[in-house]
Amino acid sequence: MRLTMPTAILTLFAAPALAEPPQVVTDIPVTGSLVQQVMGDLGEVRVLIGEGSDPHHFQLRPSDARALQSADLLVWIGPELTPWLERTTANLGEGEALSLLHVPGTHLQEFGADHGDHDDAHEHEHADEHEHEHEEHAEDHAGHDHEHEDAGEDQGHDHDHAEDAQDEHGHDHDGIDPHAWLDPANAQLWLTSIAEALAARDPDNADAYASNAEAAIRRIDTLEQEINTRLEPVHDRSFVVFHDAYGYFTAHFGLQPGIAVSLGDASSPSAARLNEVSARIAESGAACAFPEYGHDPALIDSATEGSGIGVGAELDPAGRGLEAGAALYGELLQNMGNALADCLAKKD
Repeated sequence: MRLTMPTAILTLFAAPALAEPPQVVTDIPVTGSLVQQVMGDLGEVRVLIGEGSDPHHFQLRPSDARALQSADLLVWIGPELTPWLERTTANLGEGEALSLLHVPGTHLQEFGADHGDHDDAHEHEHADEHEHEHEEHAEDHAGHDHEHEDAGEDQGHDHDHAEDAQDEHGHDHDGIDPHAWLDPANAQLWLTSIAEALAARDPDNADAYASNAEAAIRRIDTLEQEINTRLEPVHDRSFVVFHDAYGYFTAHFGLQPGIAVSLGDASSPSAARLNEVSARIAESGAACAFPEYGHDPALIDSATEGSGIGVGAELDPAGRGLEAGAALYGELLQNMGNALADCLAKKD
């Protein structure tokens, strides 16, 4: 599948040095965390979709529209996650936009992809000297067409390969999985692109942005090694999740793909769906089930009833329950790794 570069993704031309660091707006707290790490003390990032908010149903407030109008730079995941935001980028004024999913070299995978095979280009070598070179995929991500609904309409970016690519509400679940931040290699690549985008708007602070990005990349290296150590003993354990949002994480860390209870995070599974999931749980010998932040844990209970498997800590793939700021991204990865390791290890 090929991606097209949406009209909202504008080329980042160098601009004259600003009197102050750029005013930056981001879509979700994860993006805000990455940008804040690069900006450091030079500026404060504004996040449109704050703590606890749902990116699928978010409605821009007048203050958000004004922030976009005056922003020097919008950094967002892309229309695959928030299609309603693409049309608002026309209101950026003289500002520009960077879509992280469309940064060259980003590892992308589709919903329902077989996560058991791992591309060597996205494996990290944990040697004393770690090179931060991210190979581009053989696929050219520049030619795929996306049809976007009106602002505010949930398009449901979730797919489970065991069923048709439609949930109970008819939302389309084909295409690129936008949860690409759960692959730490993507985040490291994006940090460099963010530093370059900021430097193009603020050349006087280019060295600071580059230095901050490198420091953030090293922190992710350290955290990645810690998570790998914790998860290595449970690579072969099957588990249950609320919806298909964890493929990048499981693929990167060599885990079994999660068995998704719901086709999408915006829909409730039918009785037939729950029966099918129950059968898959029994067949796989799943060790644990994990509820998800912002969703009814009773659905996990229904799918696992009578199975005898353990229930782990709540997972939060978008960091919606975490305090916004530079530390959020690292906390998100660490919490997910700990939750999985703690529960899956209990099977021993």
